[in-house]
Amino acid sequence: MDNDNATLIKQACADYDNDPRRMMDILWQVQDKLRCIDGEAMSLIASLTGTYRVEVEGVVSFYAFFSDKRKGDITIRLCDDIIDRHAGAQAVAEAFSGALGIQPGETSTDGAFSLEFTPCIGMCDQAPAALINDVVVTRLTPAKVKSILRTLRKTKDPQTLIGKTGDGANSDPLVQAMVRNNIRQPGPVLLTDVDPEQGLRAALQLSPQEVISHIEESLLRGRGGAGFPTGRKWRLAANTPAEERYVICNADEGEPGTFKDRVLLTEKPDLLFSGMTIAAYAVGARHGILYLRGEYRYLRAYLEETLQRRREQNLLGSGILGRKDFAFDIRIQMGAGAYICGEESSLISSCEGKRGEPKNRPPFPVQSGYLGYPTVVNNVETLSCVPRIMAQGATWFRGMGTTGSSGTKLLSVSGDCARPGIYEVAFGVTLAEILEQAGAQDAAAIVVGGASGQIVGRTEFHRRLCFEDLASAGAIVCFNSSRNILEAAAYYMDFFIEESCGYCTPCRVGNVFLKKGLEKIMHGEGEPEDLDYLRNLSDTIIATSRCGLGHTSPNPILSTMEYFPLVYSAMVKERPGGMQAGFNIQKALDEARIIAKRRSLIYDPAYGDRE
Repeated sequence: MDNDNATLIKQACADYDNDPRRMMDILWQVQDKLRCIDGEAMSLIASLTGTYRVEVEGVVSFYAFFSDKRKGDITIRLCDDIIDRHAGAQAVAEAFSGALGIQPGETSTDGAFSLEFTPCIGMCDQAPAALINDVVVTRLTPAKVKSILRTLRKTKDPQTLIGKTGDGANSDPLVQAMVRNNIRQPGPVLLTDVDPEQGLRAALQLSPQEVISHIEESLLRGRGGAGFPTGRKWRLAANTPAEERYVICNADEGEPGTFKDRVLLTEKPDLLFSGMTIAAYAVGARHGILYLRGEYRYLRAYLEETLQRRREQNLLGSGILGRKDFAFDIRIQMGAGAYICGEESSLISSCEGKRGEPKNRPPFPVQSGYLGYPTVVNNVETLSCVPRIMAQGATWFRGMGTTGSSGTKLLSVSGDCARPGIYEVAFGVTLAEILEQAGAQDAAAIVVGGASGQIVGRTEFHRRLCFEDLASAGAIVCFNSSRNILEAAAYYMDFFIEESCGYCTPCRVGNVFLKKGLEKIMHGEGEPEDLDYLRNLSDTIIATSRCGLGHTSPNPILSTMEYFPLVYSAMVKERPGGMQAGFNIQKALDEARIIAKRRSLIYDPAYGDRE
């Protein structure tokens, strides 16, 4: 290693006090400067932070945005989710490959460009899209590729690709993105003009216990998918004896088809930070972390400036709004491309500078989370609701929605529809009503809740979006009658196989077998017994996986089997042999039961995997 590179690495470590708990930040800085984190860099980082090289290498290898091999000065990451595919992403990829002379996964010989595929980047309403370094480029076409590369070769600066910026804060000098918010239907709770600090001022007039009671009375439930009562989570954290407590905002919305939190981060950051501050006051936390997905790094400078302004306005720091007994501040922790980090214990591991692997539960994060202290993890939408509840009252909030699902819900609608974008609706709205608003006139199938949700057909469009019926983290993906629903299920299974952390056998191996079984049926080689095989294997994966990814990964297959039985029955036929003869599911997954300790642990989904 030459002296200049060693100096850069030493500076990166020093900027974070050589603290191994800030490993993610150190690695980001080194990756940005050197375009890779090679073996020599790992060894030096380990030495400076007092860790082992194998630990550093484990972190580097876990996250998609880090690499031990040099990336091009400009890295083009093409979004490869199914919505982008349907919008023409493959033709765009071929145009880039042809013009650069490289395939996805390769770097040009001059080291100028790398081309990669990446999962959903939160731009499904303006697909096909790509990340070029940290610059988001939307609505790509093959015809635009030559112009893009011509500009990049000339300027070597992806920022010069941005001509007209998007609406709202996307045109802010610290954002300057061509991204559009596409807010199709604003609502009374979040997407409305309000004083974001009214709720914080109201909360600080009450005791912490009164604030928690107020949130409990509102019946606010987590908007990350699992729907655990927010007030109950806060009370558990507040009542756990500890010297420190933490509040973490989960802004790692990696679920394919979800982009609502991106809009809140862009247009309502003060509302979010006010919600985090109220949560901190309620549970007795002095420190907060916003875990921001790597795909949204283009928003970081804007969010950092918002935090600094809040400190100057006495909305963060010591003696907030004159309460001398209340001090709280927030730092931003960047993710680096790992879907599993949307699961709260994996997110906490990442914040601690580790691989984003899920932790065994119990204890739950509210009892022992970040650095072993009680930790409240809520997502962007949940925390953004809090100031509005404190300002307008619990009764006001309960007046919207249904008996078991109070308030409104942000929906990210995309796919085969005329008006993709963000819709704020009261809980209880039907799928049919959403499809009508979005202009999805030929919808034949809907993905509700992203890859981990359900794929339903026309017979289910009367169902309501609420915790009592169809619960959703917010993704609504429309497929018209020309789409192959099994192809969609196969895509989601590929996604889970790619994003599994690999810790336990059910997820690491079981999903591969599920995908193979589905492919056998898609190729016309399936028989009725294979359907039983898929159901049995799915049940085993759900029962024995360690975290929420494995608990939900069979959903694309199970839900399509339930709601599209005629598609499967048309593809299978009687023949001798059956699939995977002699394969013993229980024996193959026995290791997982031991690792995951599932015999003694009853999973409580109410604690919220993606909160």
